[in-house]
Amino acid sequence: MQSNTQRAKKKPTFIQGLFPLVFMILSLIIGYGYFKLRAEPLLILSTFISGIIAIKLGYTWNDMQDAIIEKISKTMPSILVLWSVGFLIGSWMFSGTVPMIIYYGIQIANPKFFLVSSFIITAIVSTVTGSSWGSVGTIGVALIGIASGLGINLSAAAGAIIAGSYFGDKISPLSDTTNLAPIVSGSNLYEHIRHMLYTTIPATIVSIIVYLIAGFNNTNTNISSEKVDMLLTQLDAIFNWNILLFLPAILVLYGSIRKWPAIPTMLIASFFSIILGMIFQGFSLKDGFVSMVKGFSISMTSYSGEVSDDIIKLINRGGVSSVTETTVLIFSAMGFAGIVTTTGMLDVVLETILKKVKSTAGIICSTIISCITMAIATGSSYLTIIIPGELFKDVYIKNYLHPKNLSRTLEDSGTVIVPLIPWAAAAAYMSSTLGVATLDYLPWTVFNYIGIIFAIIFSFIGIGITKLTEEEKNILEKN
Repeated sequence: MQSNTQRAKKKPTFIQGLFPLVFMILSLIIGYGYFKLRAEPLLILSTFISGIIAIKLGYTWNDMQDAIIEKISKTMPSILVLWSVGFLIGSWMFSGTVPMIIYYGIQIANPKFFLVSSFIITAIVSTVTGSSWGSVGTIGVALIGIASGLGINLSAAAGAIIAGSYFGDKISPLSDTTNLAPIVSGSNLYEHIRHMLYTTIPATIVSIIVYLIAGFNNTNTNISSEKVDMLLTQLDAIFNWNILLFLPAILVLYGSIRKWPAIPTMLIASFFSIILGMIFQGFSLKDGFVSMVKGFSISMTSYSGEVSDDIIKLINRGGVSSVTETTVLIFSAMGFAGIVTTTGMLDVVLETILKKVKSTAGIICSTIISCITMAIATGSSYLTIIIPGELFKDVYIKNYLHPKNLSRTLEDSGTVIVPLIPWAAAAAYMSSTLGVATLDYLPWTVFNYIGIIFAIIFSFIGIGITKLTEEEKNILEKN
C-alpha cells in the first residue's frame, strides 16, 4: 500500500518540458547578458520554475533534492580540480614560477603573432596531455600574463588559449570526452578521431587565419618600450630567477602525460612550489599557505618601491578563495539540471525534435541542437555527449548513417561548446583561471564554434558523411 506522501509521477508534456528551458535561456540572455545581473539568482529562479512544474507532475521536494544532490555529486570531481587549480596558481605566484615565465615570455614574444602562437602552443599541450583544463591552468596562466604585459587584448588572448586547449580536448586519444563520444555512439576511438578531421582541420585553419589577421591589425602593439622596461624591472626586483622554478610546471605537465591523478599531482606541485618560494624568494611558510588559500599578494615581498597597477594585476592572483564564486555558480546550475533531468522535461523536448527529422542534414542538425540544448540546460560536457548520443544512436543506424558521424557531431557541438556557456563548470573554470569573463572571450574562441558551421554545411552537401551498407546496418541493429 502506497504512502499518502507518494503520488504517481506523470510524464511531462512538450510545453511543460520546454517552458523551464525557455525561461532559463531568456532570463540569462536578458538578465545576465543585457542587464548584467548575477547569473546565480537567475539560475535559482529558473530552478523554482522547473520545481513548480515538477510538483504538478507528482514529484516531491525530497525527489527534487535527491536529484540536485546527485547532480552536484557528479560535479564534485570538477570542483575539486577547480580548487586544486586555485591552490596551484597561488603557490606558483609565490614561488615565482609564473612571474618568471611572464618575465622571459614578454621579452621573446612577438605581439603580432601572439594570438596564433597561443592557439598553437595550447593545442600541442592539450593534445599531448588530453586536458583542456590542465592546459589552461598551466601554460594558459603564463600566456595570459604575457599578453597583459604586452598590452594585448586579454579577451582575444583568452579566446585563443581556450580554443587551442579544446583542440586537444576534442581530438586527443588521451581525452576523456574523445573516448566517451565513440563509446556512446558505437564507433571506434581511432576511426572517430580520423573522422573528426573533416571538421577539425577547416576549423583550425580558419582559427589560425583569424588570429593572424587580428594580430597584424592589433592597434595595441604600440605599447611603449618604457612600459615594458618598467614591467621587467619591477618583476626582476621583486623575484629571484632560477631555472629550478620551472620544475612545478614540468611536474604537472609530466603528470598529465603519464595520466597521474590530477588532484594529487597539482597539490604536490603546489606544496613543492611553496618550498621553492621559501628557498629562492625568501618568503615565509605562513605567506605560502595564505597564497594557496587567499592568493598571492605583492605585500608578501620585501619590495619597497611603488608597484604599478599592471604588476598588481599580473601577480596578485590565485588561491582557492578566488574560485568560490565559481563553485556557487556551478551549484546553482546543477539545481536546475537535476530537476529537468530527473523529471524527464529535457527528454521530452529532445524526443519531440526526433520525430520530425528524416534527412541526413536534418538528423545531424537535430543532433547539434540537442547537444547545444543539453549544454545550456546542464552545463556538463559529459551529459552533452551521453544524452544526445543515447537518443540519436538508433536514429543514425536506422537511416544508414555510420555511428562515427554521430560521435563526430557530439564532439563538434558538445565538448567544445560547454566552455562558451557562462554557467557551465568549464566556462566558470576558464573565466576564473584566466581572469576574463565568458562573454568577453566567447567571440575569440573561433575553433569552438566554427566546427559546427562546417558540420552543418557538410551535412547538406554530403562531405565527410559515411553511409552504412545494408549488411553493416543489420549487424549494428542486432548489436
